[in-house]
Order: sequence, then C-alpha cells, then structure tokens
Amino acid sequence: MANLAARPDEIDAAKALIVQGQANLDQARKKLEDLMPVAPEDALVENTFFNIGEWVPAGTPVLSLLPPQRVKLRFFVREEDIAKAKPGEKVSFTCDTCPPDLTASIIYISPRAEYTPPVIYSQSARSKLVFLVEARPDSSETALPPGLPVTVAPFVK
Repeated sequence: MANLAARPDEIDAAKALIVQGQANLDQARKKLEDLMPVAPEDALVENTFFNIGEWVPAGTPVLSLLPPQRVKLRFFVREEDIAKAKPGEKVSFTCDTCPPDLTASIIYISPRAEYTPPVIYSQSARSKLVFLVEARPDSSETALPPGLPVTVAPFVK
C-alpha cells in the first residue's frame, strides 16, 4: 500500500505528457501547413515560377493558377458588327475536339478600336479596325486549355 501513494502524481505526470504531446502534434501540423500550403481551389497550374530545390523568398508566389471559372474567350469583332455585341449577350463557339453547341456570355467589350492583330492572317482584314471582346464560357464542364484557338459564331439571340 505504501507504493500506491505516488500513483496520483504519476497519473498527473502522464496527463501532462499527453497534453505536451498534443501541443507538439499541433505545432508540427501548423509547421507542415506553413511549409506546404494547399491551393485555395482546384485549378490548372498555368505557370511554375520556381523549381524543386530553389530558394523562394517569403511572400513570393510559386505557381500561377487558373481556376475553371476564370477561363475566358478573347476574340475580335469587326467595326461594323460591334454594335451587336453587348455585355451579357451570348455567342456560340467551337474548337477542335470540343462538344457541339457551346455558348459563352460576353463580359467585356473594349472601348477602343485597334488594327487587326498580326496573329490573324487575313490580307482582306488587315487594314480594318476591330474591337477586343471577352466572353466567359457558360459551361465550366468544358475544359478549355489556355491558348486553344476557338471559332466564334455570330451573336446568338
């Protein structure tokens, strides 16, 4: 019975070890979270700024992410057709390997005309003015990789 007198102290010491172990675990989880952050949402990795083993200054981005809801179409509309384009209007578009009947909603129309970009190789349209228009695809289920050429049809009613 004389040995039992120390038992409450041993139990208290064991409880203290459990609390200390839980604190150490919480600290290790926090450190892991700080060292290995998770992307805020599912997204396509558009660009990688650093490689494995490179030193990254604090607060510097490591990746450029493109979430599906930020994908947009950029196309040019002729000067004589720009009056038909209005924010919220629908346009239909196609691309290689895309499903049929895709539409997008216009989200931006440039207020300034510009000359046809040199990327558009058309001798007849070279000297004409065009307006940049951006549209967001109505279905985020269609995965459109950045830079994919699309064909935009006339405005849909």
